[in-house]
Amino acid sequence: MTTTQTAKQQARTAIANAGDRLIGLSRMIHDHPELGFEEEQASTWCAGALTDFGFVVERGICGLSTAFSATRGTGPLTVAICAEYDALPAIGHACGHNVIASAAVGAGIGLSLIADDLGITVRVLGTPSEEGGGGKILMMERGGFDGVNAAMMVHPSPHELDRMPCLAVSHFDVRYTGKEAHASAFPELGINAADAITVAQVAIGLLRQHSGRDDQVHGIVTYGGAAPNVVPALAVAKFYVRAETLEALEGWERRVVRCFEAGALATGASLEIVPQGPRYSEFLTDEAMAALYRSNAEALGRVFSPGTEGTMKASTDMGNVSLAIPSIHPLLAIDSLPAVNHQAEFAAAAASPAADRAVLDGAVAMAWTTIDLAGEEAVRERLSKTAYRHA
Repeated sequence: MTTTQTAKQQARTAIANAGDRLIGLSRMIHDHPELGFEEEQASTWCAGALTDFGFVVERGICGLSTAFSATRGTGPLTVAICAEYDALPAIGHACGHNVIASAAVGAGIGLSLIADDLGITVRVLGTPSEEGGGGKILMMERGGFDGVNAAMMVHPSPHELDRMPCLAVSHFDVRYTGKEAHASAFPELGINAADAITVAQVAIGLLRQHSGRDDQVHGIVTYGGAAPNVVPALAVAKFYVRAETLEALEGWERRVVRCFEAGALATGASLEIVPQGPRYSEFLTDEAMAALYRSNAEALGRVFSPGTEGTMKASTDMGNVSLAIPSIHPLLAIDSLPAVNHQAEFAAAAASPAADRAVLDGAVAMAWTTIDLAGEEAVRERLSKTAYRHA
């Protein structure tokens, strides 16, 4: 057996030996969903597991209480494996971040005893609030990714793919402020903030006639008044605007904002747009890393889904990482169909035998890919030339 083959067998054995704990971790996170920046239990459980396997763990890094960095090995090539663990409001782990976190911990465990032999440093990063808060972006800006040569993570999905097609996205709240009045006796004295949102939504609906292929806008009204007979003086909504790239997003977002300005102009309400986290970018997949991952996943029996590359266009703060650091973001099928991400039925699928298998397969595939990055001279040399440093 070659050195690479031996290392891969050692990694797989270590992950298999920790299998019950990894699956238990996934199920525990799934059963205790926590929103972004509030993942106290999930981050504690992940950090604790890595500590038990010899990692040096720093918690609360980058000014984020639920972020952590766990390090093993001292080699010059540093590979970051990202763990996400935040849930969605109301529908819990309907994006399967419990699987992501446990697979990342598993990959770290698989590499823990062989990192120095491979000449690498393994850094498992606990990255909070992917669902809108941009935890990875904040960590990049504050030094959490400094020294990293390559980064990776896996994500559960209805389909098996070596990448997730990603759109750039902007998240913001919209607040209209008007004036209360009795809706029947003195309506002329009121300024209806809820009407301002209605005007904006109609304008956005008409704007969609002129949108590009990947231009998207969607939102919810979170407050529109307290009583039918009181003209609403406050209306609040949450909106996402997406486009193919950050550059395209800039122009598309300006057009969407004009729709909100139209609501204010038409009603006389004042408008405030409040950004909710940093903008997420498009994803730049490192093709050499993706090819290695795919080969390793197929060796585990994972079957990739032909013709489904365009079926899931979402957004992730891992995209911003990919523009700065060679990265991959493969998708792991968990046999969820007809359920898809962000449905309650997908949350159920994220705690199924197929999801348990995805935890272990994802961990092994990432560990094996890391071993290949360390062992393939041309890839290692390319990655070693640049280590990320925040400005």
